[in-house]
Amino acid sequence: MNLASSATSAGVAGPNWVLVVAAALVSGLLLAGPALRRRYPVTWWLLLGYPATALRVVRTWRPLMAGCGLAVSRRPALTVVSGLVGNGAPPPQPRLPRRGLIRPTSSGFVLLVRLLPGQVPEDFVKAAPAMAESWQVHAVRATSWRPGVVRVVASAADPLAAPRVPKQRGPGHLLRVTVGALETGATWVLDLRRVPHWLIVGATRSGKSTLINAIVAGLAPQPVALVGIDCKGGMELSLYEPRLSALATNREQAVRLLAALVDLTLNRMTVCREARVRNIWGLPDKERPIPIVVIVDEIAELFLVASRNEKDEAQAAGTALIRLAQLGAALGVFLVVAGQRVGSDLGPGVTALRAQLGGRVCHRVADPGTAEMALGDLNPDALKAAQAITPEQAGTAVLASGDGWERARSHLITESEAEAVAVEYAHLTPVLSELHVEAP
Repeated sequence: MNLASSATSAGVAGPNWVLVVAAALVSGLLLAGPALRRRYPVTWWLLLGYPATALRVVRTWRPLMAGCGLAVSRRPALTVVSGLVGNGAPPPQPRLPRRGLIRPTSSGFVLLVRLLPGQVPEDFVKAAPAMAESWQVHAVRATSWRPGVVRVVASAADPLAAPRVPKQRGPGHLLRVTVGALETGATWVLDLRRVPHWLIVGATRSGKSTLINAIVAGLAPQPVALVGIDCKGGMELSLYEPRLSALATNREQAVRLLAALVDLTLNRMTVCREARVRNIWGLPDKERPIPIVVIVDEIAELFLVASRNEKDEAQAAGTALIRLAQLGAALGVFLVVAGQRVGSDLGPGVTALRAQLGGRVCHRVADPGTAEMALGDLNPDALKAAQAITPEQAGTAVLASGDGWERARSHLITESEAEAVAVEYAHLTPVLSELHVEAP
């Protein structure tokens, strides 16, 4: 009898000790939570934030779907007459979109949702703000994943408030630069091999120059040629002059430089044709010409005209840029075109050039037309997001391409830091004799 009592006591004591230890661990995590969140935000999120949020998603899924109109009644007719012929029986529960596993990320979570018949991804896009409120997270994005399935991405906090992006060490991958952070918490990588030409717009102090600094600082250690066109007298791009293979500081110089770039591109086309390859990447390493990244700052200065002679120069510059955009990707010439204001009022050449620039970055802009020019032809949701950027969100931008759109923020690289990088890697500046065009 005593043995049985001892065994029973031991059996009860075992689970009690487990509960005590578990309670102590949970209490310790809760007490250390603020410090843990401040110093190790990813660890805090995975240990405390994610489990609580996932439980909140599970608990609120049914009322949230019903409140957003995303639940579908199984038998609408029975809902009306259930009280008459069903002796007061409750109506059947509505069908809910089937939710997949809630998979954590470093700063939020991802889940897939299967749509019910008659639903479209836009239904979940409209419900995203309500999801963020119900789940008590910073933001929710819903996008089409595949036919019949949407991908819901939640961010627990705003990763753009203080993006932590490691500085690039060494040359890295050719024509691939880490420039900031995405709203999802992932790094913002500008890959010119994947998206060869970019349009960057933004008002004064919106973060446009900071992004260009990050691009130059990332490309400077790489075996590429950088070419600058800055028709405001070189006030912006002259900072990087030690690392530039050529720099045009007025429209007359820009026209000659762009014409030389077109000739260089046509020469490379001849080389590829004779080697029977479709682009320079098919050439042997020793025969492959060096990639060239052309940075155009303040594109409006190229297209604004006040006389007949300026009109001819602007047309020549626009035609050359369009040809470079059409031919350059396969022949190792890439464009990064920036401006405070880009609109159709600058002439048809701007609209034609815009169509060739597959990557777009839109910071806060001073006029709606610039945002429309940058994003309107790609995604209306991206346009709305760009127009919502406030002056306090310097550096924040919406980037878009044929693959979709994201909110992002560039890593802060000051002008002095970018200038120092240009000087540090000045010895890597290739000499391109074709681009040294004498004035007529």
